[in-house]
This record gives sequence, C-alpha cells and structure tokens, in this order.
Amino acid sequence: MPTGKIKRLMKDRGFGFIRGNDGKEVFFHRSGLVGLNFDDLEQGQVVDFEVEKGPKGLRAANVRSSPGGAAGGAEQPS
Repeated sequence: MPTGKIKRLMKDRGFGFIRGNDGKEVFFHRSGLVGLNFDDLEQGQVVDFEVEKGPKGLRAANVRSSPGGAAGGAEQPS
C-alpha cells in the first residue's frame, strides 16, 4: 500500500491531493477516507492509500492514517 503526504486540501469542496513517496500526486475525495474525518485532515499529514482508476483518471481510495506517520503530521517549513 503506497504511503504519502496530504499535499493540498480543498476543504470547501471535499477533496484534496496526496503526494506519494514516488513524487506523484493523486486526487482523493472525502468519500475515499477510512477512519479519518475530512475536516480534521492537515496538509503534510502522512497517510496510506490505494490507487484506483476513477471516471477522470487515477484517484486515491481507502485513505487511512499511516502507522509510520507523525501524529498531527503538520509539514515542517523548509
């Protein structure tokens, strides 16, 4: 199962993008979350996910908190 970080969130529209450890960005929708509340997600949070083919291309499904990720997961400024 791929692991990545929440890259962008469109909280008002219920979706966002995950940047996988391979550097590719994948769309996800709030309906693809498992055990997570969309409104509690933060940019930089580490998640595990599966990639599936959706009607408009690849999307993340079964997005869940990564056991190897930092709690809270806020990305540190560079």
